[in-house]
Amino acid sequence: MNDLLIRGALLVDGSGADPRHADVSLSGGRIAEVGPPGTLARAHEHLDADGLALMPGIVDNHTHYDAQVTWDPWCSPSPQLGVTTAVIGNCGFTIAPCRPRDRERIMRNLTQVEGMSLEVLRQGIDWQFESIADYLSFIERRGTVPNLAAFVGHSSLRTFVMSEEASRRAATPAEVAQMRCLLAEGLKAGAIGFATSTSPAHNGEGGIPMPSRLADDGEIQTLVGALRDAPRAVFMLTKGGHTRIDFLETLAEQSGHPVIVAALLHNSTNPGAVFADLDAIAAARGRGREMVGAVSPCPLTNDFTLHSPYPVEGLESWRPLLALKGEAFIAALQSTERRNAIRLELSRPAVFRLFNGEWDKVQVVETRRTSHRHLEHRSVAELAREAGCDPLDFMLDLAIEENLDTVFSAVLLNSDEDAVARMLAHPASLVSLSDAGAHLTFFNDAGFGLHLLGHWVRERQVLKLASAVRKLTAEPAALFGLTDRGLIRPGAWADLLLFDPATVGRGSKTRVNDLPGGGARLLTPPVGVYGVWVNGTRVVDTRGCQVVIGQTDHWPGQLLRSC
Repeated sequence: MNDLLIRGALLVDGSGADPRHADVSLSGGRIAEVGPPGTLARAHEHLDADGLALMPGIVDNHTHYDAQVTWDPWCSPSPQLGVTTAVIGNCGFTIAPCRPRDRERIMRNLTQVEGMSLEVLRQGIDWQFESIADYLSFIERRGTVPNLAAFVGHSSLRTFVMSEEASRRAATPAEVAQMRCLLAEGLKAGAIGFATSTSPAHNGEGGIPMPSRLADDGEIQTLVGALRDAPRAVFMLTKGGHTRIDFLETLAEQSGHPVIVAALLHNSTNPGAVFADLDAIAAARGRGREMVGAVSPCPLTNDFTLHSPYPVEGLESWRPLLALKGEAFIAALQSTERRNAIRLELSRPAVFRLFNGEWDKVQVVETRRTSHRHLEHRSVAELAREAGCDPLDFMLDLAIEENLDTVFSAVLLNSDEDAVARMLAHPASLVSLSDAGAHLTFFNDAGFGLHLLGHWVRERQVLKLASAVRKLTAEPAALFGLTDRGLIRPGAWADLLLFDPATVGRGSKTRVNDLPGGGARLLTPPVGVYGVWVNGTRVVDTRGCQVVIGQTDHWPGQLLRSC
């Protein structure tokens, strides 16, 4: 007798086939049978799913749970948001390999590039590892709720080999050779590929570039070459403007493995750039290269204060401020010369940057002084017009008055919904870029899949339900070589999401203080989720809440090794 029979669900099986009503039975963590309603044998447990849809669990291919998983086996909030498999190590910002002497350096860089709290990382990370193999074994031994697959990260390789020099200079041939050996060891241990970043928005502590940004094309080419010896591997790169698609196509050809190009987001001030990249990737695919462009279904919206102004930290004119603290930082913010430099840079077109001077999309969310409460929930552009001053001056002056505690919110990219619709439908795009586990106080797009199902399928009708489900499940599972995942068919692992198509989505953001030491983060609760199963174990109930799992020494998730 099977373990569970789910009866009468609208089955969206991940293949792209039209939805149909069916019964699905589970046994031993896998799909046992799929058949018309009323045709399957009884099971130990039954669940009536009339009016609900059943799909494979979401494969979130762009997360940053590398640190959080060491203290939180749930990788919260992803399972509640329908995610049953998460890929960590994206952009190359991993925490292994790492020598004990470099732990503080790794953590301090993460506080800048991924918007993480240093105190949370210090209190939370359980450093029971040094090598990549140690790290993967630690995750497997500790256990997780969702399935995890891990990249080897370029910045961590550089830091391990070069220590403090990793963010200062090019590597020598001997150092590159050592990195390649470490990468090969990581792949042999089960890492699913290699990730890096050349994005100018990716800076470590004090504005120093993340280590991978110091790598030249030769170093990247040598490291990606190590993938040739792996039976299945993926190369993932967050692209800076100087990194050309034709160079990445060469890497796809030479490695013989897929290349993921991130982060392709629409910029309203340079609207054609993202489509030029997607079209170039499509042309490479036509020449037989396995390449995709990672796009997001969500508007990129950041909450921030001037204590950590992530939206503007990628500006060249802001870079001198990154290493400043206290009064020196305030003085720089007050400098007319500095402000004019920022204004000049924003007035010039750029291939890619997070903030482009669209002040009508920057809002005052929360003020510290009660006398300023009338400014809340209004745009900086509108407030500056009323004050008769430049928007940059208004924002900086308000923040300085409030000891930099003013909370702003900026819609940075992907604000043009017609453009995002084109990106989602583009044949070379991969639905991605949740960034779950990072930028915890700025935004939370861990619910990207529910947003796709609710906003883009039900509300905008840009995608059909079957197509959207395929983009969230079978497509990324196939790209990453995740065997028997992403489809509901006999023999596949029972990673499942039960939801209401009429209501599914993500709720309004809330701020909670549940990180180690009481650290804060933003959450968006699930809407219309009635159940999530990982390898046949139910982890989310009919209210969209975490299920209490009895045997915490045997969490249901698996470490998905490449070999």
